[in-house]
Amino acid sequence: MPRWLVYGATTIVVGVLLVLTLAYLFQRRLIYLPTGGPVPPAADVLPGARDVRLSTADGLTLGAWYVPGDGGFTVLVANGNGGNRTHRVALAAALRDAGFAVLLFDYRGYGDSEGEPTEAGLALDVRAARSYLVDDLRVPPDRLVYFGDSLGSAVVTELAVRYPPAGLVLRSPFTELADTAAEHYPFLPVRLLLRDRFPVVENVRRVRVPTVVVYGSADSVVPPAQSRAVADAAAGPVTVVEIRGADHNDPVLLTGSQVIGAVVRLTR
Repeated sequence: MPRWLVYGATTIVVGVLLVLTLAYLFQRRLIYLPTGGPVPPAADVLPGARDVRLSTADGLTLGAWYVPGDGGFTVLVANGNGGNRTHRVALAAALRDAGFAVLLFDYRGYGDSEGEPTEAGLALDVRAARSYLVDDLRVPPDRLVYFGDSLGSAVVTELAVRYPPAGLVLRSPFTELADTAAEHYPFLPVRLLLRDRFPVVENVRRVRVPTVVVYGSADSVVPPAQSRAVADAAAGPVTVVEIRGADHNDPVLLTGSQVIGAVVRLTR
């Protein structure tokens, strides 16, 4: 075999191995896109809201805001993979105006919360948020709604398997993280590389509570077909809300009248 061919093949192999190694080592920097602190006081951005500190089972402290409601249902919001809770202020305000109490919290590594995000870590974080509502504020579980925003859909669906809520709202859910990653990185063996799975379909098949699935027909991040597959897999009664022409980060998918209206109908 010609020497130049050996050198060329070796270079290609080394290059591929380097790309795979870097993708494995730094994958969480592609998955989790936090905005750090400082975070303003709750009352400065949501009149009547108060600051809360949550304690996780592994000893971390998380930042959160609690927005009182009219004494009816409470919505626990699990954020997407980017930003922090300040980016969900409009959602909390819209839900409050519809009569709901709301808890916004930041995962570990986001906002003013300690730690670094992982799938297992986010599961502990959302449990700490639920514990605050149920154990500290005495919110009855049958008056609690989980609202998952994109990646947060995976977080609350996993929580709902162990702690069923009154209802579940999944905004732009994917079937599992590897499916969406494969759409964006088709040149990588993502199923072999990924350490965090977030298997939404697997979990939603075990959740029998009323569920709302919201997605945009023009979503360029999570393919709409994946959100429809989540709705098809849900074990409980399902309402599908398709927002025509909406992309993944369009405000209408968080605070639009169709979304807030679906949450209201879920609790009737």
